[in-house]
Amino acid sequence: MGGHVVRRSATLVALLTVTTVLVSGAESGATPTRPKVPEAIGYGGAVASIDSDATAIGISVLRRGGNAVDAAVATAAALGVTDPFSNGIGGGGFFVFYEARTGKVHTIDGRETTPMSATETLFQENGAPLPFAEGVTSGLSVGVPGTPKTWERALQLWGRKSLKDVMKPAEELARSGFVVDATFRGQVANNAARFAAFPSTRALYLPGGQPPAVGTTFRNPDMADTYRELANTNLRSLYDGQIGKEIVQTVQQPPKDPASTLNVRPGKLTQADLARYEAPLREPSKTNYRGLDIYSMGPPSSGGTTVGEALNILEPTNVKNLSQTDYLHYFLESTRLAFADRNRWVGDPAFSNVPTSELLSQKFADSRACLINPAKALTSPVAPGDPRNPTPCATTGQGVAAEIGSQHTTHLTTADAWGNVVAYTLTIESEGGNGIVVPGRGFLLNNELTDFNFAPLFPGVPDPNLPAADKRPRSSMAPTIVLRNGKPYFATGSPGGASIITTVAQVITGRVDRGKSLVDAIAAPRASQRNSAAAQVEQAFLDQPETAELKNRGQGFSTAPGEIGAATGVERLPDGRWLAAAEPVRRGGGSAAVVFPFRW
Repeated sequence: MGGHVVRRSATLVALLTVTTVLVSGAESGATPTRPKVPEAIGYGGAVASIDSDATAIGISVLRRGGNAVDAAVATAAALGVTDPFSNGIGGGGFFVFYEARTGKVHTIDGRETTPMSATETLFQENGAPLPFAEGVTSGLSVGVPGTPKTWERALQLWGRKSLKDVMKPAEELARSGFVVDATFRGQVANNAARFAAFPSTRALYLPGGQPPAVGTTFRNPDMADTYRELANTNLRSLYDGQIGKEIVQTVQQPPKDPASTLNVRPGKLTQADLARYEAPLREPSKTNYRGLDIYSMGPPSSGGTTVGEALNILEPTNVKNLSQTDYLHYFLESTRLAFADRNRWVGDPAFSNVPTSELLSQKFADSRACLINPAKALTSPVAPGDPRNPTPCATTGQGVAAEIGSQHTTHLTTADAWGNVVAYTLTIESEGGNGIVVPGRGFLLNNELTDFNFAPLFPGVPDPNLPAADKRPRSSMAPTIVLRNGKPYFATGSPGGASIITTVAQVITGRVDRGKSLVDAIAAPRASQRNSAAAQVEQAFLDQPETAELKNRGQGFSTAPGEIGAATGVERLPDGRWLAAAEPVRRGGGSAAVVFPFRW
């Protein structure tokens, strides 16, 4: 224990120095340095994100009297600059807020919507679904961006600062630049072929025909100007003005190089679609686990219901006292079953009667948990249950595995001196979105509409996730806040497409049931069982001694193409301090910081 205290004290001293350097650099307009610290403990508030520049900007907002909402928007705006292939003003997301003054949890649905012209055959030609990659890199895939409206709504309802104030640091960061790291360069390299097909994307991200070199300074003056215009017009330029006109033109007439052989289909997004967009408040999903209240995002996200159902399936089992092998087996089975139900029942609640409360009922979870055999894995795809008529061990219809989906969302978590907490997950869907930078504007468009099913998953059964006019595609984002006795315990979330759900559930069970610290729960080797024959797992998971026995029980594994997720979190410690936690290794490590490591 004494060694742990010494290590932590040294970390805090280093953190104070690092945070001071980062914040002063971000505020002065100089190119910031990029050290990262995965865990920080202290007072006055906390920020955790994947990027040190973004985290530093969030901390600077807290230091200037902003609250967790202000810091979350400022951090998100900065991530749009430094992590532009995962998120940005061309995309959308879900914002979950614990309000200390009232003790309530609020959620904003910033999910993108389809154009009014969309039908359920949006991604079909001649009666057959398009190849997925062709759906992604197209105008068809672009939904109305929801991220700017999310920022505006959150600040109007709960913030202490204006949109102009909180966007200013990110504008300056885009103009002055940041240091390119291996992750940034690698993401450009991964997409170089399609980025090269669009002159606007190529000019920004492939200078001289190559990805930016690690260690060089990357500047995006077009994005800086766009941020300034958005702030000065209170978003009117995007939803009812010039930026919106340019988005529509880009979607309807994709600016493809004539020499490119890519088949880039135009979309039908209009200015009227942009003007119609709203970021509504939704009821959060809520379940009780081990006496804790777990709040997350309800439909059209499947994150809250599926994480909640998996936890409810585990509720009757004394997970704390299981062996590590038994814990992993039960965890994999719980998400297998929850995904079977997610795929059948969850979609946009404006278009289908999603049985949210029934999916989150303990009675339904118990009817699914009885299918778990502690000695033998279920055979996927498991058929869904009927949450409106929960019958022990009963299933209905046929099962399907979840989609692979994007791995390149981002998540940030903030807290403040007043006890407010934000968990915010935002995305442009695939790595690099649809691949098209709006000419002269410096940001990529989303391909969120590929989150719809291209064709019905369940033959002869209504599919809740087919495209339709003005509809929001089902999401897996699961920004989550955990309360203990009505007060914040911890908050977390992750990128990773459908694996977001399994990552968040694994972090929660690691922290609550297995006694891990938050940063260790985030760092643990990941497995993502989504009702498929083989769970996606990281190599570190396969290297565990328990894996052999899991295979003997019939668990199948396939190695994920890289890391699974990049989670962040904050936790309120019993003595009132905040702990911020991020990835120690994944995606080059995340960045956690607090306002003051010590009480002054």
